[in-house]
Amino acid sequence: MSDKARAMVLGSFIGDSLALGAHWIHSTERIVREYGRIESFVQPTRNSYHKNKKAGEFTHYGDQTFVLLKSLAECGRFDLDDFSARWQDLFSEYNGYMDKATRSTFKNLVLGKSPLESGSQSDDLSGASRIAPLVYALRHDPEGLVNACRLQASMTHGSAFTIEAGEFFARVCLKVLAGASPVSSMNEVVQERFRNTRISDWVNEGIASRDQESVEAIVGFGQGSPTTEAFPSTVHLIARYEHDLREALIQSVMAGGDSAARGMIAGMVLGAHLGMNGIPEDWVSGLAAGKDILAFLTKIG
Repeated sequence: MSDKARAMVLGSFIGDSLALGAHWIHSTERIVREYGRIESFVQPTRNSYHKNKKAGEFTHYGDQTFVLLKSLAECGRFDLDDFSARWQDLFSEYNGYMDKATRSTFKNLVLGKSPLESGSQSDDLSGASRIAPLVYALRHDPEGLVNACRLQASMTHGSAFTIEAGEFFARVCLKVLAGASPVSSMNEVVQERFRNTRISDWVNEGIASRDQESVEAIVGFGQGSPTTEAFPSTVHLIARYEHDLREALIQSVMAGGDSAARGMIAGMVLGAHLGMNGIPEDWVSGLAAGKDILAFLTKIG
């Protein structure tokens, strides 16, 4: 098991779990007031979106990603039908918050739509944030990886922005795993695949903002879930903290809004860059599903 590939997956799950308590709180002052500077997994408060969860567990983003990882491990390949069946089982009696995209997709699947036609109209970045297990499993099959990333995103999110964001960050991760820096990888993928697109604009804007304080930059781009806001905010985190995964994920949480989607992608890319040495040990040991994640990664190989 590649150290950096393993760190890529753990970094993504940790990015989700660190955001659990403060997820979707847009007031940065409220985050500080209720939690202080979040440097470890915290128990969500009673008025949290994820009040039924415990410190070290996942938001519904991380839970979906865990189901994808389990599907890959048990099938030995990416199987959209298997993933969608497990996904539907997850949410059939889910003890947690379900956002609009999740509720819409679940309804479509219950009505008998296939996973190729079940996607909501959502353009949230979260649909692209689940891809770390796919990058791990298909890291030696670039085109198979891209196809799988697009399919898994479209199962829940019908927006081209979300689907293309998944492809973009998958291609970035492949370059980073091969030894390139995150910033150079993002620029290369833009030149190779995304010239004169909105993604090109978001990458340029995010990298250009790296000298700004993160709260200021992310509030400026927009703290929300839509890819139009969350994509450049995520690029900012990757570029500003290219050598500091810990601070990238902390700053993502402290900037408020959809910190989980940002954190999952930033943690994935920076984990692929920095390896296990870049991830605090207490974050790894505090992850509720950590042992299961490592077992599934070992099974995938």
